[in-house]
Amino acid sequence: MMPKMMPRTLFEKLWSQHLVRELDARTGLLVIDRVLLHERTGGVALRALREAGRRIVSPRQVFATMDHVVDTLPGRTDRTIMPTGTDFIRALREEAQANDIWLFDIGDAGQGIVHVISPEQGIVLPGMTLICPDSHTCTQGGMGALAWGIGSSEAEHALATGTLRVKKPATMRIAVRGRLSTGVTAKDLALHILQRFGSSFATGHVIEFAGEAIDAMEIEARLTLCNLATEMAAFTAIIAPDAKTIDYVRGRRFAPIGDRWERAVADWEQLASDPGAVFDREFTLDAADVAPMVSWGTNPQQSARIDGVVPAAREGEPATTHGRSLEYMALDEGAALAGLSIDAAFIGSCTNSRLSDLRRAADQLRGRKVAEHVRAICVPGSSSVKMQAEAEGLDQVFRDAGFEWRESGCSMCFFAGGESMPAGARVISSTNRNFESRQGPGTRTHIASPEVVAASAVAGRIAAPVAALGEA
Repeated sequence: MMPKMMPRTLFEKLWSQHLVRELDARTGLLVIDRVLLHERTGGVALRALREAGRRIVSPRQVFATMDHVVDTLPGRTDRTIMPTGTDFIRALREEAQANDIWLFDIGDAGQGIVHVISPEQGIVLPGMTLICPDSHTCTQGGMGALAWGIGSSEAEHALATGTLRVKKPATMRIAVRGRLSTGVTAKDLALHILQRFGSSFATGHVIEFAGEAIDAMEIEARLTLCNLATEMAAFTAIIAPDAKTIDYVRGRRFAPIGDRWERAVADWEQLASDPGAVFDREFTLDAADVAPMVSWGTNPQQSARIDGVVPAAREGEPATTHGRSLEYMALDEGAALAGLSIDAAFIGSCTNSRLSDLRRAADQLRGRKVAEHVRAICVPGSSSVKMQAEAEGLDQVFRDAGFEWRESGCSMCFFAGGESMPAGARVISSTNRNFESRQGPGTRTHIASPEVVAASAVAGRIAAPVAALGEA
Protein backbone atom coordinates (compact mmCIF):
# COMPACT_ATOMS: atom_id res chain seq x y z
CA MET A 1 0.00 0.00 0.00
CA MET A 2 1.39 3.40 -1.06
CA PRO A 3 1.95 5.83 1.83
CA LYS A 4 -0.43 8.79 1.84
CA MET A 5 1.28 11.95 0.59
CA MET A 6 1.22 14.96 2.87
CA PRO A 7 -0.74 18.00 1.56
CA ARG A 8 1.52 20.26 -0.46
CA THR A 9 1.48 23.88 -1.53
CA LEU A 10 1.42 24.78 -5.22
CA PHE A 11 5.01 25.98 -4.95
CA GLU A 12 6.14 22.68 -3.42
CA LYS A 13 4.52 20.79 -6.29
CA LEU A 14 6.26 22.90 -8.92
CA TRP A 15 9.57 22.66 -7.08
CA SER A 16 9.43 18.87 -6.94
CA GLN A 17 8.33 18.60 -10.60
CA HIS A 18 11.40 20.57 -11.71
CA LEU A 19 13.93 19.28 -9.20
CA VAL A 20 16.90 17.51 -10.81
CA ARG A 21 18.60 16.90 -7.49
CA GLU A 22 18.95 18.35 -4.02
CA LEU A 23 22.34 19.99 -3.57
CA ASP A 24 21.88 20.50 0.17
CA ALA A 25 19.01 20.83 2.64
CA ARG A 26 17.86 24.18 1.23
CA THR A 27 19.23 24.23 -2.32
CA GLY A 28 18.12 22.43 -5.45
CA LEU A 29 19.12 22.15 -9.08
CA LEU A 30 15.99 22.96 -11.11
CA VAL A 31 15.07 22.43 -14.75
CA ILE A 32 14.35 25.77 -16.44
CA ASP A 33 11.58 25.64 -19.05
CA ARG A 34 11.87 29.14 -20.51
CA VAL A 35 14.53 31.86 -20.57
CA LEU A 36 13.51 35.40 -21.49
CA LEU A 37 16.04 38.04 -22.50
CA HIS A 38 15.94 41.77 -23.26
CA GLU A 39 18.41 44.05 -24.98
CA ARG A 40 19.81 45.71 -21.87
CA THR A 41 21.51 42.49 -20.68
CA GLY A 42 20.57 39.77 -23.18
CA GLY A 43 23.16 40.47 -25.84
CA VAL A 44 25.87 40.67 -23.20
CA ALA A 45 24.92 37.28 -21.74
CA LEU A 46 24.73 35.61 -25.15
CA ARG A 47 28.05 37.06 -26.25
CA ALA A 48 29.76 35.96 -23.02
CA LEU A 49 28.43 32.45 -23.55
CA ARG A 50 29.73 32.34 -27.12
CA GLU A 51 33.13 33.70 -26.15
CA ALA A 52 33.39 31.00 -23.47
CA GLY A 53 32.85 28.39 -26.20
CA ARG A 54 29.46 27.24 -24.89
CA ARG A 55 26.23 26.63 -26.80
CA ILE A 56 22.61 27.20 -25.83
CA VAL A 57 21.22 23.81 -24.89
CA SER A 58 17.63 24.53 -26.10
CA PRO A 59 17.48 27.58 -28.39
CA ARG A 60 13.75 27.20 -29.04
CA GLN A 61 13.07 27.66 -25.32
CA VAL A 62 14.70 31.10 -25.35
CA PHE A 63 12.86 34.30 -26.31
CA ALA A 64 14.21 37.84 -26.57
CA THR A 65 12.70 41.28 -27.06
CA MET A 66 13.67 44.92 -27.42
CA ASP A 67 12.12 46.79 -24.51
CA HIS A 68 14.38 48.33 -21.85
CA VAL A 69 16.41 50.94 -23.75
CA VAL A 70 14.59 51.07 -27.08
CA ASP A 71 13.13 54.46 -28.00
CA THR A 72 9.32 54.73 -27.85
CA LEU A 73 8.87 57.79 -30.08
CA PRO A 74 7.03 57.21 -33.38
CA GLY A 75 9.36 56.39 -36.27
CA ARG A 76 11.97 54.89 -33.96
CA THR A 77 15.09 53.12 -35.19
CA ASP A 78 18.06 51.46 -33.49
CA ARG A 79 19.25 54.88 -32.38
CA THR A 80 18.51 55.81 -28.77
CA ILE A 81 18.96 58.81 -26.50
CA MET A 82 21.10 56.64 -24.26
CA PRO A 83 24.63 56.71 -25.77
CA THR A 84 25.19 52.95 -25.52
CA GLY A 85 21.60 51.93 -26.25
CA THR A 86 22.19 51.29 -29.95
CA ASP A 87 25.05 48.93 -29.08
CA PHE A 88 22.77 46.94 -26.74
CA ILE A 89 20.07 46.66 -29.40
CA ARG A 90 22.41 45.52 -32.16
CA ALA A 91 24.26 43.10 -29.90
CA LEU A 92 21.04 41.30 -28.96
CA ARG A 93 19.91 41.18 -32.59
CA GLU A 94 23.22 39.72 -33.77
CA GLU A 95 23.44 37.15 -31.01
CA ALA A 96 19.80 36.11 -31.34
CA GLN A 97 20.25 35.51 -35.06
CA ALA A 98 23.51 33.63 -34.51
CA ASN A 99 21.92 31.39 -31.88
CA ASP A 100 18.57 30.87 -33.65
CA ILE A 101 16.50 32.15 -30.75
CA TRP A 102 13.16 33.89 -31.16
CA LEU A 103 13.54 37.68 -31.24
CA PHE A 104 10.74 40.23 -31.10
CA ASP A 105 12.64 43.02 -32.81
CA ILE A 106 11.78 46.67 -33.40
CA GLY A 107 8.92 46.69 -35.89
CA ASP A 108 7.79 43.15 -35.03
CA ALA A 109 4.09 42.93 -34.20
CA GLY A 110 5.00 40.85 -31.14
CA GLN A 111 7.55 43.30 -29.70
CA GLY A 112 7.00 44.74 -26.27
CA ILE A 113 7.91 44.69 -22.61
CA VAL A 114 9.15 41.21 -21.77
CA HIS A 115 6.62 40.59 -18.96
CA VAL A 116 3.75 41.80 -21.13
CA ILE A 117 4.53 39.85 -24.30
CA SER A 118 5.30 36.55 -22.57
CA PRO A 119 1.71 35.99 -21.32
CA GLU A 120 0.08 37.49 -24.40
CA GLN A 121 2.15 35.28 -26.73
CA GLY A 122 1.63 32.13 -24.63
CA ILE A 123 5.35 31.85 -23.89
CA VAL A 124 4.73 31.48 -20.17
CA LEU A 125 2.32 28.66 -19.34
CA PRO A 126 0.93 27.35 -16.06
CA GLY A 127 3.31 25.05 -14.22
CA MET A 128 6.44 26.22 -16.01
CA THR A 129 9.68 27.52 -14.59
CA LEU A 130 10.68 30.76 -16.27
CA ILE A 131 13.55 33.16 -15.64
CA CYS A 132 14.65 36.54 -16.95
CA PRO A 133 17.37 39.04 -15.99
CA ASP A 134 14.78 41.44 -14.59
CA SER A 135 13.47 41.75 -11.04
CA HIS A 136 9.82 41.94 -12.14
CA THR A 137 9.81 38.48 -13.70
CA CYS A 138 7.57 37.54 -10.76
CA THR A 139 4.79 39.19 -12.80
CA GLN A 140 4.32 35.94 -14.65
CA GLY A 141 3.42 34.04 -11.51
CA GLY A 142 -0.05 35.40 -12.23
CA MET A 143 -0.24 32.69 -14.89
CA GLY A 144 0.43 29.91 -12.37
CA ALA A 145 4.10 29.67 -13.35
CA LEU A 146 7.16 29.63 -11.11
CA ALA A 147 8.92 32.72 -12.51
CA TRP A 148 11.69 34.79 -10.98
CA GLY A 149 14.36 37.34 -11.80
CA ILE A 150 18.03 36.44 -12.11
CA GLY A 151 21.42 37.99 -12.88
CA SER A 152 23.33 37.78 -16.15
CA SER A 153 25.71 35.04 -14.95
CA GLU A 154 22.73 32.92 -13.92
CA ALA A 155 21.21 33.50 -17.34
CA GLU A 156 24.38 32.19 -18.95
CA HIS A 157 24.26 29.05 -16.78
CA ALA A 158 20.61 28.39 -17.60
CA LEU A 159 21.18 28.98 -21.32
CA ALA A 160 24.08 26.52 -21.39
CA THR A 161 22.64 23.80 -19.15
CA GLY A 162 18.85 24.20 -19.01
CA THR A 163 19.14 24.19 -15.22
CA LEU A 164 19.78 26.59 -12.37
CA ARG A 165 20.93 26.28 -8.78
CA VAL A 166 18.23 27.80 -6.55
CA LYS A 167 17.97 28.31 -2.81
CA LYS A 168 14.54 27.04 -1.85
CA PRO A 169 12.36 29.87 -0.54
CA ALA A 170 9.94 29.63 2.34
CA THR A 171 6.21 29.77 1.62
CA MET A 172 3.65 32.47 2.40
CA ARG A 173 -0.03 32.70 1.60
CA ILE A 174 -1.89 36.01 1.46
CA ALA A 175 -5.62 35.37 1.29
CA VAL A 176 -7.94 38.26 0.45
CA ARG A 177 -11.54 37.87 1.59
CA GLY A 178 -14.44 39.48 -0.24
CA ARG A 179 -14.18 41.54 -3.42
CA LEU A 180 -12.46 44.78 -4.20
CA SER A 181 -14.80 47.75 -4.43
CA THR A 182 -15.60 49.37 -7.77
CA GLY A 183 -12.68 51.54 -8.85
CA VAL A 184 -10.21 49.69 -6.61
CA THR A 185 -7.59 47.70 -8.51
CA ALA A 186 -4.90 45.07 -8.12
CA LYS A 187 -2.37 47.93 -7.99
CA ASP A 188 -4.22 49.41 -5.03
CA LEU A 189 -4.24 46.02 -3.30
CA ALA A 190 -0.49 45.64 -3.79
CA LEU A 191 0.21 49.14 -2.41
CA HIS A 192 -2.16 48.42 0.50
CA ILE A 193 -0.16 45.28 1.34
CA LEU A 194 3.13 47.18 1.09
CA GLN A 195 1.85 50.03 3.23
CA ARG A 196 0.58 47.61 5.86
CA PHE A 197 3.46 45.15 6.07
CA GLY A 198 6.47 46.99 4.65
CA SER A 199 8.84 46.44 1.75
CA SER A 200 10.82 43.58 3.29
CA PHE A 201 8.19 41.45 5.01
CA ALA A 202 8.29 38.71 2.33
CA THR A 203 12.09 38.37 2.15
CA GLY A 204 13.06 34.82 1.24
CA HIS A 205 9.47 33.72 0.53
CA VAL A 206 7.35 32.76 -2.43
CA ILE A 207 3.94 34.38 -1.98
CA GLU A 208 0.78 32.58 -3.03
CA PHE A 209 -2.10 35.02 -3.44
CA ALA A 210 -5.48 33.40 -2.85
CA GLY A 211 -9.03 34.08 -1.73
CA GLU A 212 -12.25 35.36 -3.25
CA ALA A 213 -10.78 38.71 -4.33
CA ILE A 214 -8.00 36.95 -6.24
CA ASP A 215 -10.38 34.45 -7.82
CA ALA A 216 -12.51 37.37 -9.04
CA MET A 217 -9.56 39.08 -10.72
CA GLU A 218 -9.03 38.81 -14.44
CA ILE A 219 -5.63 37.56 -15.58
CA GLU A 220 -4.14 40.97 -16.34
CA ALA A 221 -4.99 42.15 -12.82
CA ARG A 222 -3.30 39.06 -11.37
CA LEU A 223 -0.19 39.89 -13.39
CA THR A 224 -0.17 43.38 -11.89
CA LEU A 225 -0.47 42.02 -8.35
CA CYS A 226 2.33 39.50 -8.81
CA ASN A 227 4.49 42.16 -10.49
CA LEU A 228 4.78 44.04 -7.21
CA ALA A 229 5.89 41.00 -5.18
CA THR A 230 9.50 41.96 -5.80
CA GLU A 231 8.77 45.28 -4.05
CA MET A 232 7.80 43.13 -1.05
CA ALA A 233 11.26 41.50 -1.30
CA ALA A 234 9.68 38.15 -2.21
CA PHE A 235 11.54 35.54 -4.24
CA THR A 236 8.42 35.47 -6.42
CA ALA A 237 4.65 35.27 -6.29
CA ILE A 238 2.18 32.81 -7.74
CA ILE A 239 -1.56 32.41 -8.24
CA ALA A 240 -3.07 28.99 -8.90
CA PRO A 241 -4.33 28.67 -12.49
CA ASP A 242 -8.06 28.29 -12.99
CA ALA A 243 -10.60 28.34 -15.81
CA LYS A 244 -9.80 32.02 -16.47
CA THR A 245 -6.13 31.15 -16.92
CA ILE A 246 -6.92 28.33 -19.33
CA ASP A 247 -9.27 30.53 -21.35
CA TYR A 248 -6.61 33.25 -21.47
CA VAL A 249 -3.94 30.87 -22.79
CA ARG A 250 -6.15 29.13 -25.36
CA GLY A 251 -5.15 29.90 -28.94
CA ARG A 252 -2.12 32.03 -28.13
CA ARG A 253 0.87 31.88 -30.44
CA PHE A 254 3.09 29.54 -28.41
CA ALA A 255 0.38 27.66 -26.53
CA PRO A 256 0.12 23.92 -27.13
CA ILE A 257 -2.43 22.70 -29.67
CA GLY A 258 -4.33 19.50 -30.43
CA ASP A 259 -3.67 16.55 -28.14
CA ARG A 260 -0.89 18.49 -26.44
CA TRP A 261 -3.41 21.14 -25.42
CA GLU A 262 -5.76 18.58 -23.89
CA ARG A 263 -2.92 16.96 -21.94
CA ALA A 264 -1.65 20.33 -20.79
CA VAL A 265 -5.07 21.41 -19.53
CA ALA A 266 -5.42 18.15 -17.60
CA ASP A 267 -2.11 18.91 -15.90
CA TRP A 268 -2.93 22.57 -15.25
CA GLU A 269 -6.19 21.65 -13.54
CA GLN A 270 -4.16 19.86 -10.86
CA LEU A 271 -2.03 22.90 -10.08
CA ALA A 272 -3.35 24.14 -6.74
CA SER A 273 -2.33 23.97 -3.13
CA ASP A 274 -3.86 20.96 -1.43
CA PRO A 275 -6.45 21.46 1.31
CA GLY A 276 -4.54 21.41 4.57
CA ALA A 277 -1.23 22.42 2.97
CA VAL A 278 0.94 24.22 5.50
CA PHE A 279 2.58 27.56 4.69
CA ASP A 280 5.46 28.99 6.68
CA ARG A 281 3.51 32.23 7.09
CA GLU A 282 -0.11 33.18 6.40
CA PHE A 283 -1.99 36.46 6.29
CA THR A 284 -5.68 37.19 5.69
CA LEU A 285 -6.89 40.56 4.46
CA ASP A 286 -10.34 42.04 3.81
CA ALA A 287 -10.87 43.46 0.34
CA ALA A 288 -13.26 46.04 1.79
CA ASP A 289 -10.31 47.68 3.57
CA VAL A 290 -8.58 48.51 0.28
CA ALA A 291 -9.07 51.96 -1.28
CA PRO A 292 -7.45 53.79 -4.20
CA MET A 293 -3.83 54.29 -3.18
CA VAL A 294 -0.89 56.50 -4.08
CA SER A 295 2.71 56.49 -2.91
CA TRP A 296 4.04 59.57 -1.13
CA GLY A 297 7.68 58.65 -0.43
CA THR A 298 10.69 57.05 -2.08
CA ASN A 299 9.84 53.35 -1.80
CA PRO A 300 6.54 51.57 -2.50
CA GLN A 301 5.77 50.88 1.18
CA GLN A 302 5.52 54.65 1.65
CA SER A 303 1.98 54.71 0.30
CA ALA A 304 -1.39 55.79 1.63
CA ARG A 305 -5.05 56.07 0.70
CA ILE A 306 -5.47 58.76 -1.90
CA ASP A 307 -7.88 60.57 0.44
CA GLY A 308 -5.34 60.32 3.27
CA VAL A 309 -2.33 62.30 4.43
CA VAL A 310 1.41 61.86 4.56
CA PRO A 311 1.86 59.70 7.68
CA ALA A 312 4.33 59.87 10.52
CA ALA A 313 7.23 57.41 10.52
CA ARG A 314 6.07 53.81 10.90
CA GLU A 315 7.12 51.84 13.96
CA GLY A 316 10.71 50.64 13.58
CA GLU A 317 11.45 52.98 10.67
CA PRO A 318 14.51 55.17 11.31
CA ALA A 319 13.54 58.82 11.64
CA THR A 320 16.38 59.73 9.28
CA THR A 321 14.98 57.45 6.55
CA HIS A 322 11.49 58.90 6.92
CA GLY A 323 12.86 62.41 7.04
CA ARG A 324 14.96 61.91 3.92
CA SER A 325 11.89 60.74 1.99
CA LEU A 326 9.91 63.78 3.12
CA GLU A 327 12.75 66.11 2.17
CA TYR A 328 13.28 64.52 -1.23
CA MET A 329 9.57 64.56 -2.04
CA ALA A 330 9.18 68.12 -0.66
CA LEU A 331 6.34 67.04 1.65
CA ASP A 332 5.42 67.43 5.31
CA GLU A 333 3.80 64.97 7.68
CA GLY A 334 0.06 65.47 7.71
CA ALA A 335 -0.06 66.98 4.22
CA ALA A 336 -3.09 65.89 2.16
CA LEU A 337 -2.21 63.77 -0.86
CA ALA A 338 -5.29 64.58 -2.93
CA GLY A 339 -4.80 68.04 -4.37
CA LEU A 340 -1.01 67.88 -4.54
CA SER A 341 0.00 69.60 -7.79
CA ILE A 342 1.73 67.45 -10.43
CA ASP A 343 3.90 68.29 -13.42
CA ALA A 344 3.63 65.08 -15.42
CA ALA A 345 1.64 61.86 -15.77
CA PHE A 346 2.94 58.58 -17.14
CA ILE A 347 0.96 55.43 -18.03
CA GLY A 348 3.07 52.41 -18.93
CA SER A 349 5.48 49.73 -17.60
CA CYS A 350 5.24 45.99 -17.05
CA THR A 351 2.94 46.77 -14.11
CA ASN A 352 0.12 48.65 -15.80
CA SER A 353 0.32 48.94 -19.60
CA ARG A 354 -1.95 46.15 -20.80
CA LEU A 355 -5.15 46.63 -22.76
CA SER A 356 -7.37 46.48 -19.67
CA ASP A 357 -5.22 49.18 -18.03
CA LEU A 358 -5.55 51.47 -21.04
CA ARG A 359 -9.29 50.91 -21.24
CA ARG A 360 -9.74 51.92 -17.61
CA ALA A 361 -7.54 54.98 -18.00
CA ALA A 362 -9.42 55.99 -21.17
CA ASP A 363 -12.68 55.85 -19.21
CA GLN A 364 -11.29 58.67 -17.05
CA LEU A 365 -10.30 60.74 -20.09
CA ARG A 366 -13.27 60.69 -22.46
CA GLY A 367 -14.51 64.20 -23.03
CA ARG A 368 -11.88 65.66 -20.69
CA LYS A 369 -8.56 67.44 -21.16
CA VAL A 370 -5.21 67.11 -19.42
CA ALA A 371 -4.39 70.21 -17.35
CA GLU A 372 -2.36 72.74 -19.33
CA HIS A 373 0.69 72.54 -17.08
CA VAL A 374 0.88 68.71 -17.15
CA ARG A 375 2.89 66.67 -19.64
CA ALA A 376 1.09 63.34 -20.11
CA ILE A 377 2.49 60.24 -21.84
CA CYS A 378 1.02 56.80 -22.53
CA VAL A 379 3.28 53.93 -23.60
CA PRO A 380 1.46 50.65 -24.39
CA GLY A 381 3.13 47.55 -23.00
CA SER A 382 3.43 45.81 -26.35
CA SER A 383 2.96 46.42 -30.05
CA SER A 384 -0.01 44.07 -29.87
CA VAL A 385 -1.59 46.10 -27.05
CA LYS A 386 -0.97 49.27 -29.08
CA MET A 387 -2.65 47.81 -32.17
CA GLN A 388 -5.64 46.52 -30.20
CA ALA A 389 -6.01 49.85 -28.43
CA GLU A 390 -5.93 51.67 -31.76
CA ALA A 391 -8.51 49.28 -33.21
CA GLU A 392 -10.81 50.27 -30.32
CA GLY A 393 -10.09 53.96 -30.74
CA LEU A 394 -8.40 54.27 -27.37
CA ASP A 395 -5.42 56.04 -28.88
CA GLN A 396 -7.70 58.81 -30.06
CA VAL A 397 -9.17 59.15 -26.57
CA PHE A 398 -5.66 59.62 -25.17
CA ARG A 399 -4.62 62.02 -27.94
CA ASP A 400 -7.80 64.09 -27.68
CA ALA A 401 -7.26 64.42 -23.94
CA GLY A 402 -3.70 65.66 -24.48
CA PHE A 403 -1.60 62.53 -23.89
CA GLU A 404 1.37 61.63 -26.08
CA TRP A 405 0.73 58.22 -27.66
CA ARG A 406 3.90 56.14 -28.03
CA GLU A 407 5.37 52.90 -29.35
CA SER A 408 5.77 50.07 -26.82
CA GLY A 409 8.67 49.71 -24.40
CA CYS A 410 9.74 50.30 -20.82
CA SER A 411 10.19 54.02 -21.52
CA MET A 412 10.03 56.24 -18.44
CA CYS A 413 9.43 53.47 -15.93
CA PHE A 414 13.09 54.36 -15.45
CA PHE A 415 15.35 56.43 -17.65
CA ALA A 416 17.74 53.78 -18.96
CA GLY A 417 16.65 54.71 -22.46
CA GLY A 418 17.86 58.24 -21.86
CA GLU A 419 14.48 59.98 -21.80
CA SER A 420 13.49 61.49 -18.46
CA MET A 421 11.36 64.04 -16.67
CA PRO A 422 12.97 67.35 -15.55
CA ALA A 423 14.69 67.60 -12.18
CA GLY A 424 12.18 68.49 -9.47
CA ALA A 425 9.18 67.39 -11.53
CA ARG A 426 6.39 65.70 -9.58
CA VAL A 427 5.17 62.74 -11.64
CA ILE A 428 2.10 60.56 -11.12
CA SER A 429 3.00 57.20 -12.64
CA SER A 430 1.50 53.75 -13.18
CA THR A 431 4.94 52.18 -12.74
CA ASN A 432 6.25 49.97 -9.94
CA ARG A 433 8.98 52.01 -8.26
CA ASN A 434 9.18 55.48 -6.76
CA PHE A 435 12.87 55.46 -5.84
CA GLU A 436 14.84 58.69 -5.88
CA SER A 437 15.56 59.79 -9.48
CA ARG A 438 13.74 56.75 -10.88
CA GLN A 439 12.32 58.76 -13.79
CA GLY A 440 15.22 61.15 -14.12
CA PRO A 441 17.68 62.91 -11.79
CA GLY A 442 15.78 64.72 -9.05
CA THR A 443 12.30 63.62 -10.18
CA ARG A 444 9.62 62.93 -7.57
CA THR A 445 7.50 59.91 -8.49
CA HIS A 446 4.11 58.98 -7.05
CA ILE A 447 2.96 55.50 -8.13
CA ALA A 448 -0.72 54.68 -8.53
CA SER A 449 -3.19 52.83 -10.76
CA PRO A 450 -3.71 53.91 -14.41
CA GLU A 451 -7.10 55.44 -13.60
CA VAL A 452 -5.60 57.52 -10.76
CA VAL A 453 -2.87 58.68 -13.16
CA ALA A 454 -5.45 59.64 -15.79
CA ALA A 455 -7.74 61.39 -13.31
CA SER A 456 -4.77 63.27 -11.85
CA ALA A 457 -3.54 64.35 -15.28
CA VAL A 458 -6.91 65.96 -15.95
CA ALA A 459 -7.12 67.59 -12.53
CA GLY A 460 -3.51 68.78 -12.62
CA ARG A 461 -3.15 67.40 -9.11
CA ILE A 462 -3.33 64.02 -7.42
CA ALA A 463 -6.96 63.00 -7.66
CA ALA A 464 -9.08 59.89 -7.19
CA PRO A 465 -10.74 58.33 -10.22
CA VAL A 466 -14.24 59.66 -10.67
CA ALA A 467 -16.01 56.35 -9.96
CA ALA A 468 -14.00 55.59 -6.82
CA LEU A 469 -14.32 58.49 -4.41
CA GLY A 470 -16.66 60.85 -6.22
CA GLU A 471 -15.87 63.68 -8.60
CA ALA A 472 -12.14 64.47 -8.49
